[in-house]
Amino acid sequence: MKKIGFLTFGHSGGSSNSPVPTGADAVRQMVDLAVAAEESGFDGAWMRVHHFGNSLSTPFPLLAAMAAKTTTLEVGTGVIDMRYENPLYMAEQAGAVDAISSGRLQLGVSRGSPEPARDGQHQFGYHLEPGNSWANETRERTALFRKAISGAGIAHPEPGGHHHDHDELLPINPISPGLENRIWWGAATIGSGLWTGEVGMNLLSSTLLLEDDGRPFHVLQADQLRRYKAAYAASGHTTGGMTAVTRSAFPVTTDKDEIYFGRRERGDSVGILDGSVARSGPTYSGSPEEVAQQFMADEAIGEADYVLFALPNQLGVDYNAHVMTEIANIAREIGWKN
Repeated sequence: MKKIGFLTFGHSGGSSNSPVPTGADAVRQMVDLAVAAEESGFDGAWMRVHHFGNSLSTPFPLLAAMAAKTTTLEVGTGVIDMRYENPLYMAEQAGAVDAISSGRLQLGVSRGSPEPARDGQHQFGYHLEPGNSWANETRERTALFRKAISGAGIAHPEPGGHHHDHDELLPINPISPGLENRIWWGAATIGSGLWTGEVGMNLLSSTLLLEDDGRPFHVLQADQLRRYKAAYAASGHTTGGMTAVTRSAFPVTTDKDEIYFGRRERGDSVGILDGSVARSGPTYSGSPEEVAQQFMADEAIGEADYVLFALPNQLGVDYNAHVMTEIANIAREIGWKN
């Protein structure tokens, strides 16, 4: 692994004694988690984006605040649901955040996952044309978003305006150089991973894969990463090539760790999602030495450039800061930043 970071839903609610009782608390604490991540040595702080639930939903103001409070930490999403996005407005917001962060934005996008709202996109004002699908629509929106952040012309100038060449299309503003190289597509299948490589984006492998074939999750995921890399190498693109995976890992070094995570099941989980058999990976827990061995035995961790660790933000900033420190110590022992 070249880089490590955290990824969290930013859950809120629960009991009145919860460390994160409201959505506003989750937003404020996300900034605190980013600061703690940088202090622990982590490379990145990433958030999941979901609408109509007790989790984070407004990435760009929050990413800007996280960037403003840190100096080296990358800030990212895993992923923004493109069913809810205007690609040009999103491109302007992304350009502004990347400028604020001086090039530290890592932006994961995708079609999105199942959600609580039956008509969420409709209520946001987005509708599918007859015969279209969200899979196709979100890929088209992503293509326009990527075109815009590259600095390409988008809009026709007003005749008689200040531009000398009235045929020259106008780009969005601001343009942040290099951002087009830091766009990640969230992929839950081998096929979507291949497509990601073919179009020149980085690959953010999903926390579950929708084509269970009986192999352990980490083996199946490593296969997805290798096949993506081959597709990217053949594509001729220069705007991607990086891979990322997410893991749940909790070194047990205190009594509180033991209470929370000392007796977790460690095997893969298999279920049905969107009509397909889905396999997700295990939770790694145990002594730091045991967790290190689990990391080294994980083929996908060995294959990935970026490993994101899922944080239970609802346990509060202090506890998660402790978890990040322990994970960073283990990562250093097995070669990170060496």
